[in-house]
Amino acid sequence: MKDYEIEAYRRENGQYGIRNYVLLLPLDAVSCQICRGVNQLINGTKTFYHPYGRMQFGKDLELHFRTLIGTGCNPNVAAVIVIGIEPEWTRVVAEGVAKTGKPVVSFASTGNGDLRTIEAASRKAMEYVRYATGLKRERVSLKDLTIGLKCGESDTTSGFASNPAVGVVTERLTEAGGTLMFGETPELTGAEQVLIHSFQTEELQREFKEVYQSYYNFILSQGVDLLGSQPNKGNIAGGISTIEEKAMGNIQKIGKAKIQGILDTAECPPGPGLYFMNTSSAAADLLTSMAAAGAVMNLFTTGKGNNVGNPICPVVKITANKETCKNSGENIDVDISDVIYGNLSLQAAADRIEEYMVCVADGEYTAAEILFHEEFAPTRLFPQS
Repeated sequence: MKDYEIEAYRRENGQYGIRNYVLLLPLDAVSCQICRGVNQLINGTKTFYHPYGRMQFGKDLELHFRTLIGTGCNPNVAAVIVIGIEPEWTRVVAEGVAKTGKPVVSFASTGNGDLRTIEAASRKAMEYVRYATGLKRERVSLKDLTIGLKCGESDTTSGFASNPAVGVVTERLTEAGGTLMFGETPELTGAEQVLIHSFQTEELQREFKEVYQSYYNFILSQGVDLLGSQPNKGNIAGGISTIEEKAMGNIQKIGKAKIQGILDTAECPPGPGLYFMNTSSAAADLLTSMAAAGAVMNLFTTGKGNNVGNPICPVVKITANKETCKNSGENIDVDISDVIYGNLSLQAAADRIEEYMVCVADGEYTAAEILFHEEFAPTRLFPQS
């Protein structure tokens, strides 16, 4: 691939981000309103809503902490203010973020109330915004970024064009030493025996079999199959009749690149390479997990059009469906529909995607960012206690 140069923020731990947020990170649902109060007072801060963080236990609680800590650790975040009800769990998240070396502080509302907490957090937020806005970008390579891969509202154009074009990008970035992640475990059904040959070692192949089969067995244990949700009605309307067809199109996003590791949900890659992350297929859930694992940009292919976004990680929407570009063009960033009509090669489509990635890395907003699509959906494993 071309050695595209970009402007990025080098964080204290050596990772590179393309956004520069002061993040107001709510530990629990009740604290989201306090974060909103600070966000409305202090320009330059970012926050989001989520409904969890109370009465969780075991692996579900571990995943919740890993998701929140990972979100704060994301290289697109310059500094973090963690706000929760109880001081102990709030400190756990702040201490996890502090390992990156970036500025972080925590506030608990118990014994302080909303207004005192908002005041204290706002004063610290003002200090952090001054710090963050004084940071300078550095010239680095596109391959220095961590990239997530996702598809949603897929149709036949996804499998024929947009996913294979992203597959070319994946091959190029992986060969150049980049770091990429993909997931959607249940949506691999019917293609798992093809995908398995993309894992670098027999040990990884065995591990993938176990991860996939465990997820699939859980679905069967609930007395359901995937028909109706995979493919969903939108996929069927777009010409995808079976989950096997959808899965075969899905795996085109990695091209011929080799997978060198398997990640748990929201787990950070240990180094450069292509990684499979065990996740659901739900768009907001996967994007949340990818951002928590360090993705600073997501390449999101869509056929029928999907408008989901993320609070801290730009989501690049790519389609090869000309009608989607016509009817909901405000949700699309990269139009490669000419591939379908034979007027654009996959290599040229990949060039177009990479050129837009450079624009986003250098500060241009994606459609989802402009339209305030900031969905945040931590994955849940169990009912609450």
